[in-house]
Amino acid sequence: MRSESRVVDFIVDFLRCQEVRHVFGVGGANVEDLYDALHLSADGPLGVVAKHEFSAATMADGYHRASQRMPVIASTSGAGAMNLVPGLAELRASYVPALALIGQPPLSLDGRGSFQETSGLAGSIDAARLFAEIAVHCVRVTDPQAITEELPRAFAAALAAPGPAVLLLPKDVQQSVLEPWGRPGAPTRTARPRSADADRARAVALLRSAVARQGVAVIAGEGVARADARPQLAALAEALEARVAVAPDAKDVFDDRDPRHLGIAGVIGSAQVQAAVEQSSAVLLVGTRLPQMAGAGLHDHLKGVPVVCLDPRAPFLEPHEDMVRLTGDLAEEMTLLTGELLPPTAGLQERGGAARAPADNLRRPELAPMDVTAARDTATAVPDTSTAVLDMATAARVIGAVLPERSIVVSDAGNTGAVALNHVGLPPGGRFITAMGMGGMGHSFGAAVGAAFATGRRTCVVAGDGAFFMHGMEVHTAIEHQLPVTFVIFNNQSHGMCYTREQLFYAGDYSYNLFRPARIGDGMAAMFPGLDAVTPRSAHELREALERVHATRAPALICIEVDPAEVPPFRPFQNVIAAGSNRPANLGVVPG
Repeated sequence: MRSESRVVDFIVDFLRCQEVRHVFGVGGANVEDLYDALHLSADGPLGVVAKHEFSAATMADGYHRASQRMPVIASTSGAGAMNLVPGLAELRASYVPALALIGQPPLSLDGRGSFQETSGLAGSIDAARLFAEIAVHCVRVTDPQAITEELPRAFAAALAAPGPAVLLLPKDVQQSVLEPWGRPGAPTRTARPRSADADRARAVALLRSAVARQGVAVIAGEGVARADARPQLAALAEALEARVAVAPDAKDVFDDRDPRHLGIAGVIGSAQVQAAVEQSSAVLLVGTRLPQMAGAGLHDHLKGVPVVCLDPRAPFLEPHEDMVRLTGDLAEEMTLLTGELLPPTAGLQERGGAARAPADNLRRPELAPMDVTAARDTATAVPDTSTAVLDMATAARVIGAVLPERSIVVSDAGNTGAVALNHVGLPPGGRFITAMGMGGMGHSFGAAVGAAFATGRRTCVVAGDGAFFMHGMEVHTAIEHQLPVTFVIFNNQSHGMCYTREQLFYAGDYSYNLFRPARIGDGMAAMFPGLDAVTPRSAHELREALERVHATRAPALICIEVDPAEVPPFRPFQNVIAAGSNRPANLGVVPG
């Protein structure tokens, strides 16, 4: 038992009991008491100071996606709190749980024009209303004793939704002394009920019927990663003899070396992947609502095709009579489906280890071979580094070729993200993280730091120079903590996607998005003595630099200078080019 301790001491003790290991944030006068409590706690979480509150939120994002552990964010009031908004919005849009502890001016100054006031009184901004729109749960704590109930409630709400939960903590509340407390208990987690047996039986019937005709196509999403259900997905795909496409934010949920793997679904994927899905007699959505980035071009087609949805969230599809939703725990639902699709003895393995086989009545007729597998393998094929030109696709293939086992790749969105998704091959046990909710530029820098803290594994950022100029100074955070993060910057002296759009969709005779040259590699080497920061000029030099870096546990930065005229494998762009539009002659194409 402890006595004469503050609200912030209770918070840190609670986090310790929930096995929270890190708190990501930026300090300030109205959150400094929390940092003091972190310092005084002998075995509490480590306070990690980011360079910007947005990056603190993205650190939490990468931390959870890499480990499934609950992240915690800390911020002061005013601009510090406002800087959290886009990061929390990404957490909300991508269903990532997190707890955000946001300091506020003292209650005693509410409505009196205090510095950074957001009480909602006297014409001030109302932080509680603002964050209630972004978070899945938001409470302004005004009674110190209430923290013993509000903190566990917020923690549980974040996990249940999932998404960010916010506690607004006035400074005088943080400093208040609490009555003695016992060991804080873990929040109660409510198990999601199974789907009705009748719905599961109907899903099995639809899938069996499809297997006997043109087969089943699976589109797997980020929910599979969140549920840590990759083995269950593999078993279900095997039972159905199904081909599997993955949503852009779920590149790693199905082994891309498996012959059933189709590639990326949606606008960042290829036309061959969409054709393969459209040939199938039924589509199984697993852990995805099929948003635009994953389902563009498919939504109309799926109005007339049997669809089985495994996700507690409703899909972005019009309901029809041949659509079945199974809304229970994702891993359990896949296990139950697999068991019902296989005959009673199929799940048993012989002593010699013979693999189970689908029932005879599930075997579908052989389809005409498609070029999906060949196109997929070509996309990540390792080039001859002695002769290859160092464009974006070549650089991405080299990056994938030398990643250590179980590495984590964190990519920004935009042109760089499209290239990374299609051309960076993942090693065994590897993870791929990208933000497709809000798609904020610079997300990858903080997310990689969070992922490295969570796992200790080599983590590789793939980002453009535009993203670097927004939030690239989290390189400093990696240096401060000597994290094994490799920051790879594709420097095309532009905001690449914006420039491409100007050229393809507008007159193409102007650009707001081309910039003067910046020597990022040289600049970072000068700024941070001891940082391995280089600018390779060939594929061979890039490979050598990556192999040297990955043999260490230190952070590094590699800047690759590329052409802003290269067009990534983004289907809206490729479609315009294929249609023979008035494309400027200098606009090149990255091979898909």
